[in-house]
Amino acid sequence: MHQNYYFLKQLAPRLHSELAGKVFIEAFSQQKDELIIIFGENVPKAQEGQEGKEGEEGGKGREAEAELTNPFFIKATLTSSFSCLSFPDRFDRARRNSVNLFTEFAGDIVEFVSVCLNERAIQIHFSTGRDLIFKLFGNRSNLIALNEEGTATQLFNNKLVTDRNLTIASLNRAIDQSWEAFAANGGRFEPLFPTFGKVVNKYLSGKLEGKDDPAERWAIVQDVLKELESPVFYITRLDNIPALILFETGEVMEVLHDPIDALNAFYLAYIRLSGLDKEKADIVRFLKKRIQQTDNYLENTFQKLVELENATKNDELANIIMANLHQIPERAEKVELYDFYRDQPIVVKLKKDLSAQKNAEGYYRKSKNEKIELARLNDSLAAREAERQRLQEHLEYIEKLDSLREMRAYIKANRLDQGPAATPVEDLFKKVEFMGYTILVGRNAKNNDVLTKQYATKEDLWLHAKDVTGSHVVIKNQPGKKFPAPVIERAAELAAFYSKRKNDSLCPVIVTPKKFVRKPKGLPEGAVVIDKENVVMVVAKGE
Repeated sequence: MHQNYYFLKQLAPRLHSELAGKVFIEAFSQQKDELIIIFGENVPKAQEGQEGKEGEEGGKGREAEAELTNPFFIKATLTSSFSCLSFPDRFDRARRNSVNLFTEFAGDIVEFVSVCLNERAIQIHFSTGRDLIFKLFGNRSNLIALNEEGTATQLFNNKLVTDRNLTIASLNRAIDQSWEAFAANGGRFEPLFPTFGKVVNKYLSGKLEGKDDPAERWAIVQDVLKELESPVFYITRLDNIPALILFETGEVMEVLHDPIDALNAFYLAYIRLSGLDKEKADIVRFLKKRIQQTDNYLENTFQKLVELENATKNDELANIIMANLHQIPERAEKVELYDFYRDQPIVVKLKKDLSAQKNAEGYYRKSKNEKIELARLNDSLAAREAERQRLQEHLEYIEKLDSLREMRAYIKANRLDQGPAATPVEDLFKKVEFMGYTILVGRNAKNNDVLTKQYATKEDLWLHAKDVTGSHVVIKNQPGKKFPAPVIERAAELAAFYSKRKNDSLCPVIVTPKKFVRKPKGLPEGAVVIDKENVVMVVAKGE
């Protein structure tokens, strides 16, 4: 009800007492949809004393420039979702990014301030005959300048083009609100009081419920009008949103008796709580999105795990081949063999350039990687399930908070930033823990770039098999500690194993701090330039 006619009806005379006789100093905007207007009194400084003997005998004193005294500030917030006037004690204008508005009013003296009859508009009339009109129509609120002829010359919100047709006469509505008119309308108050608004209509309808006698209904309407016109203002919460109400309802937070104080209190309460609501909605939406992403990952990963576990295992295929070596012809690309695990025939794919035994060895190697993949998927499922539990706990805690400061502190403490959900390291790279150190291994050329450029810091140790393609390997640094020789050797073994030199008897591996590894623009995926390196010789060894 901060824009209700009956509140503005009390606000206008209060503004008149503050502004009548004051001078329009300036109006400016520093943010979209926000306007500051300053009124004050221009009082000349006292004449300065004459200087020197000549001045004492007959010289005239100098009059200094006028200075602003008794300033009064109006802050108009006129957004499409919230519009409100407030009256700060002071407002410091920024030196940059502000624009002067309504400059033609500079120096004009306020003659009177009044509310437009039966309308949500306040008129500030100047001695020049010009007017400033605060049209407070919810999301269509505006500030309109009228010239001496009453024609609109400037709008704060130029998008509301129909406001150019507004006049003082069109904003004053004479409505017959007599008992006779009430009785003629069958005891219905709505046609006589379109200015009540939704909140008052609901309040009054509750009081009139079950009352059929027009005289009794009229008496109740008059009682409510007295409430609306009494100088008691309630800052309440309706549906958890602050509201300025002219009668006691909802969760009352504060009771005031001055309309300017009431509007300031409402504005601060709304900004504070709406800020909490907005930020809470943002973080709740973010957490729910993270939970949904995690649910999707869990579902997909579990399905993949089921498929791997239900599929014929590579070690079983290898055993079937070894048990049927004599039945496999040379250079065959596939062969049907007896599957003694399931007591049925099975078609096994083969590499025609390899012998049956070598094909079996290939399946045994795949089996090892298959077991690693199954273990990785199980570990990843456990990690994501734990993460989902944490996200759910964060969500439930934040939804209960009613303090913006506490919520921000909680978000910061728990690092619940608004960025995209981070992919767990173990999902991106092969991860090996050794002697308390984490070793990460890139999975392919593109993945190598991600590891080296995004996940490795300059203090980490970087390894790669020398002169051949292979995985980038990174040992994560532990502050204040030197990399132990066994950890470097283990990482080098992995670098050798995941390279083209994995079958060499000894493999040279580059070892260097990540800060000496660069990727100039234009290099292909996985390729880097190394400015300084050491080389160690190791035997390739996988996980």
